[in-house]
Amino acid sequence: MRVLIFGATGMLGQDLLPEFIGHDVTALGSRDADLANAAQVWEVVQRTRPEWIVLSAAYTNVDGCETEPAKAFSVNRDGAIHVANAALRSGSKLLFVSTDYVFDGTKRTPYEIDDCRNPINVYGRSKAEAETRLLEILPECCIVRTSWLFGTGGKCFPDTILGLAKTKPVIRVVDDQQGCPTYTVDLAKAISLLVEKQAHGIVHATNSSSCSWYEFARATLASTSLNSVVEPTTTAEFPRPARRPAYSVLSGASLRSHGIDLPSWQDALQRYLLTRNN
Repeated sequence: MRVLIFGATGMLGQDLLPEFIGHDVTALGSRDADLANAAQVWEVVQRTRPEWIVLSAAYTNVDGCETEPAKAFSVNRDGAIHVANAALRSGSKLLFVSTDYVFDGTKRTPYEIDDCRNPINVYGRSKAEAETRLLEILPECCIVRTSWLFGTGGKCFPDTILGLAKTKPVIRVVDDQQGCPTYTVDLAKAISLLVEKQAHGIVHATNSSSCSWYEFARATLASTSLNSVVEPTTTAEFPRPARRPAYSVLSGASLRSHGIDLPSWQDALQRYLLTRNN
């Protein structure tokens, strides 16, 4: 199978590549293809003639999106539209990686795939608008929403906590935002299986179970010899440029409907820490 991956040098993209060994893969980073350039996107798709396109490239700096909204929409929405149009012209299938931040966080039960989008920050709006347009252009595309990504291929929350713990005796972390930490290795596996199964429609793909950022931080340090103490704080006491949903837990029902079930985030975190330390 011919597969084209946009975003192959990102944290998720680096873990996607091993999942497609044995296939004819073209792996492109941001330096290889500018998603904001429709002509460039079409040239790549026309040249590689992929059966599947996996679009994992995005501007994911949530706070940065607030100060650079034009860049956020250019990459996350318009770039996705360019890829979808190219896929339509070439007859390729498309899998687009989206986010839990398309929701506003007002629910207190896991978000289902058909819950209304109502993003509260620029990053979420850029991805929500991309989802809407992609489903108009390619109704049979696959949109994979995920959340709280961590992995060895880039900057992520556990890595930040471990770095802080080397210099700070006390680390304060918000305890009033709930979500599903997701290991890029596990997400990459789920994505490859969805492609193999010719999936379409919206799918929520995260590691199972949920926690707060505070609980995530405590679990990260629990397996180390570092002596830093993690203390809970609130979102109000720790303001950021972009608002975050208070609750963005994604239901795993749609992923299980494809016969895929990911391990718990606790299991994933232990595997990440072992890989990171080796």
